Amino acid sequence: MKKAMRLTVLLFLAALAGCSADPEYSIEVTKPIYQQPDKEMPFEITVTENDKAVTGLDVTAVFSMTNMDHGTTVVELTEGEDGTYTGNVELPMTGKYEIIFTLDKDGTKVEEVITQDIVKPEGVASINGEWITYEDLDFYKFINYLQLAINRETDQKRYTGDQLKEALSYWDSQEKLVDDQNQLLTQIIRLRSMAMLAKEKGHTAGEAEVQAEINKVRDQYNQFESAKAMINEYGEEKFWNIEEQQYQLIVLSQKVQQDIIEKVKKENPKMGQQEIYFQAQKQYEELLVSQVNSLKIEIL
Repeated sequence: MKKAMRLTVLLFLAALAGCSADPEYSIEVTKPIYQQPDKEMPFEITVTENDKAVTGLDVTAVFSMTNMDHGTTVVELTEGEDGTYTGNVELPMTGKYEIIFTLDKDGTKVEEVITQDIVKPEGVASINGEWITYEDLDFYKFINYLQLAINRETDQKRYTGDQLKEALSYWDSQEKLVDDQNQLLTQIIRLRSMAMLAKEKGHTAGEAEVQAEINKVRDQYNQFESAKAMINEYGEEKFWNIEEQQYQLIVLSQKVQQDIIEKVKKENPKMGQQEIYFQAQKQYEELLVSQVNSLKIEIL
C-alpha cells in the first residue's frame, strides 16, 4: 500500500514538473537585419514551438556587439500573422551581434539568444532576392530627367509667350515626381515583375530584338539637343550599356502585352482595335498586380 502511494506521489510530482517546464521556442530571422548609418532598419522573426507558430507573445530584443562595446539597443517587436513579429532597429555599425529575445506569454518569460552577422544592404529593395540598387534608382531618375528635358525642348519649339511659360512651369512641377524614391521603385518593380513573368511563360529577349528597340530610342534622343548633351555628360558608353540591360526587360514585358492583345482579339473577333487595346491594357494591369503579389518584395 505504501509503495503504491509512493508511486502515485512520484507520478504526480513528475506530471507537475512537466507542466511547469518552460516553453521551448524556436526563433528564425525571416527578414534580414541590416545596418545603415542613422537609419532604423526593419526586420522580422518567426517564433515556433514544435514546428507550430506561436502567437500572443510580448517580444523584446536586446542587441549588443559580441567583440566590442557599443552598448545595447532595445527593440519592442509588434506581432503580425502566423507567429511573425516585426521591429525596427538602428545599429551603430556592421559586425557580429548577440541578440537576446525575451518572449513573454501570460507572465511566463523565456529568453532565447541568437547571433547574427549584420551587414549593410546591397540596395534599397529586393525582388525575390534580386537587389534594386542605388545605381538603379539613379539611372531611372536620369531617364526621367531626360524625358523632362525632351518635353521642355518640344514645347519650346511649339509654344511662345504665356503658353510656353505655362508649359515650362508644368514640367518644372514634375521634377518632384522624378526625385520621389517610391515613384522610382514603382517603375522598377513594374518592369522587373513583368519581365520575370515573361520568362516564366518561356519568352526570351533576342539580341536582334533588343538592338532594334535600342536603335529606335537612339534615333529619338538624337532629335533633341538637350538629350544628346545630357547623355554625353552622363557618359555615352555607360548610358547605352545600361539601356541595353533595361531594354532586355522591356522586350520581355512587351511580349506579355502582345500575348494579352492576341488573347483579347481571339475572344472578341468583332471588337474594334481601340477597344481591344483598352481591354488588353486593363488585363495587363490586373496581371501585373497579381504578379507583384506573387513575388517576395522587400523595401528597406
